[in-house]
Amino acid sequence: MSTKILLANPRGFCAGVDRAIDIVNQALKKFGPPIYVRHEVVHNKTVVEELQSKGVIFVDELNEVPEASQVIFSAHGVSAKVEQEALDFNLLSYDATCPLVTKVHSEVQRHARAGRDIILIGHEGHPEVEGTLGRHHPTDSGSNIYLVQDKAEAGQVEVSQPENLAYATQTTLSLDDTISIVTTLQNRFPKMLSLKSGDICYATQNRQDAVKQLALESDFIIVIGSRNSSNSSRLKELAEKCGVVSILIDGIKEIDFKAISKYKKIGVTAGASAPETVVQEVVTTLCHKLDAKVQEIGKNKEDIYFKLPPELR
Repeated sequence: MSTKILLANPRGFCAGVDRAIDIVNQALKKFGPPIYVRHEVVHNKTVVEELQSKGVIFVDELNEVPEASQVIFSAHGVSAKVEQEALDFNLLSYDATCPLVTKVHSEVQRHARAGRDIILIGHEGHPEVEGTLGRHHPTDSGSNIYLVQDKAEAGQVEVSQPENLAYATQTTLSLDDTISIVTTLQNRFPKMLSLKSGDICYATQNRQDAVKQLALESDFIIVIGSRNSSNSSRLKELAEKCGVVSILIDGIKEIDFKAISKYKKIGVTAGASAPETVVQEVVTTLCHKLDAKVQEIGKNKEDIYFKLPPELR
């Protein structure tokens, strides 16, 4: 039996990542290097290294940026405090926050204005979560915000206003895990407001659905993406929950071809911040090394586009 490479659809870049990278490239084109970016613009080693080669400087904090320089906020979003810092340091800032993350920020602010307590479901320390927590402005409304990371914490969290409560989520979580957390919270707090539409982004959900399909047809799955990418890590975890051995790699150099030669149906997918160029390099090399053929699984029906900021169009 010959080896088959099963290539998932949809995979790779989402509209938010495309927009964030375009913003950096347009800033380079308009102003020239160096362009400063607070944190990695997207969580992908290949993307970051390519931008660095063009003159992009990634910083942890804005006090590392020279006065009057151009700085870009990453796709994960920032707190209101960081926005104010940019003004205080006399920096020209451009916001590459994914519009779907901005939507979560707006939800948190709306609930805070209404005086509700808020539970934010997400991973402590993730830039998106830090940015969202930093959008909570209780003022005099009495609103509090609580971070819940998993089902166990959902069963233990204590809130000040159990009957005046809402929740929001990090956009790049596993849909299945989030459902179990929300169910636990709803059982404890029956009056907690449900979301009109989920916070899990369309691209995250689509790629997770594609991995579930891939798992039905594969005996080994390669997820292309960086280890600090939440959505890429969730794809690997999901493949393993579906019973398929999986690895998460940045590129071809991390594949042990001898070890995977025993598998005859190898699935390949990519997180929302992983470039298609890396996907194609992996697939081409797999075909060459394993004498394999490629079959596309599913269709990519994503046609969402997010506009650039007016000053960079």
